[in-house]
Amino acid sequence: MITKEQVEHVAKLARLALTDEEKELYTKQLSKILDYIDQLNEVNTEGVEPMTQPIPKVNVMREDIVRKIFDKDSVLKNAPHEEYGFFRVPKIGE
Repeated sequence: MITKEQVEHVAKLARLALTDEEKELYTKQLSKILDYIDQLNEVNTEGVEPMTQPIPKVNVMREDIVRKIFDKDSVLKNAPHEEYGFFRVPKIGE
């Protein structure tokens, strides 16, 4: 069970100003949460594999293969302005 003093300490660390009613409420709520966690700790999980997803997923992304898709000259043909083999763009923030 969590105490009101512990709630006050956590609130102080989080720089939260709590009213007395909020302190009482959070003390009850946090105690219920910790009680539930204790209840979950009693569940036999022997032989249960850890998982990150409840439904098995397969990686649907393609393999990371380096390949040349476009050559520089064909890409720069589409540039409105090109200079020294690069896209020329307007300056920002002047």
